Amino acid sequence: MEIKKNLKSGEFLVADTDAENVFIPEEFNEEQLMIAGSCRDFLDMEVIPRMAELEKGNRELMKNILRKSGELGLMGISIPEEFGGFGQSFVTQMLVAEACGAGYSFSVAFMAHCGIGTLPILYYGNREQKEKYIPKLAGGELIGSYCLTEPGAGSDANAGKTSATLSEDGEYYILNGQKMWITNAGFADIQIVFAKIDRDRVLSAFIVESSYPGVVIGPDEQKMGIKGSSTAQIYYNDVKVPAGNL
Repeated sequence: MEIKKNLKSGEFLVADTDAENVFIPEEFNEEQLMIAGSCRDFLDMEVIPRMAELEKGNRELMKNILRKSGELGLMGISIPEEFGGFGQSFVTQMLVAEACGAGYSFSVAFMAHCGIGTLPILYYGNREQKEKYIPKLAGGELIGSYCLTEPGAGSDANAGKTSATLSEDGEYYILNGQKMWITNAGFADIQIVFAKIDRDRVLSAFIVESSYPGVVIGPDEQKMGIKGSSTAQIYYNDVKVPAGNL
């Protein structure tokens, strides 16, 4: 089954739908059902028994479980085979997302990694960036996060103040600023960080490794629920990001 059109926002509410683009459980193939079953088995064995500990905000435990899911292949379902994934369809990926929904905090951390933490590089990165990062993200060796929101910029993303200035030698962009409410912040290895270059009117995205000097991760927010999913602020203090990571 192939999805032939990507609908914009709420367009599905008013647009005519081709019957060929509607998928129903009766049409899932054996491979798709097997993958979804593997995901449910993983939750039953690795996530559900540790739910109480995860909900206490144990960052290290969550990261270890995420890595295990990557080793099993669950993080690379829709990643092309050339980058270490299975190259499965959107429908198969959604079956995995549905199965993961029973994982409470794990599902948030897992899907943030597989979606906004990985896909920006897959969709918009250059060949070198893809080859360097995607296989490790697909296999769980690296955990991803997405850093857009700031204290004064939420839905109005272009109001963000995080800046990126090219160094005199052209080798680095120097990042300064602050992000907030970042899912996976406490244990992510890779951050997709949005900043303005030399006060540009629009945002640019950078691949920032959490180990770069000047990256400071704040404590987790005290949330009412989903406490096992790390949500924290991140500060960038003269962070030198290789120019090739733009």
